[in-house]
Amino acid sequence: MAETARPLMPADDTPDKPTAPRRPTEPLWRDALGQCLRRLRLERGEILTETARRAGVSPQYLSEMERGVKEPSSEMIAAVAGALDVSLGDLTLAIATTLLAVPAGAAPAGPTCQAAYALAA
Repeated sequence: MAETARPLMPADDTPDKPTAPRRPTEPLWRDALGQCLRRLRLERGEILTETARRAGVSPQYLSEMERGVKEPSSEMIAAVAGALDVSLGDLTLAIATTLLAVPAGAAPAGPTCQAAYALAA
């Protein structure tokens, strides 16, 4: 006689358990950096290839920086900042201002942050 397969559920996950509302998450530095770089580039009316050429990086790398995919070195950040005619101090201040606008107590999300917290514990 054929048996019907049931989906497996984790032992501690009950279907009638209420879910806690999600808190807003604090953006990562690389996300705030990327948003700031993209805003500055677009304010100048430039396309990726123009800014990337002046910074000495590939357009793909700059795109990854802007999307928060890469964790760029300080040298790469300085190169792109220079290509956008901003100082590292001004860029850092703009990013810090963005991060300060996030509500207090919000914690970073994502597997990278969770792993970092686990390693720090």
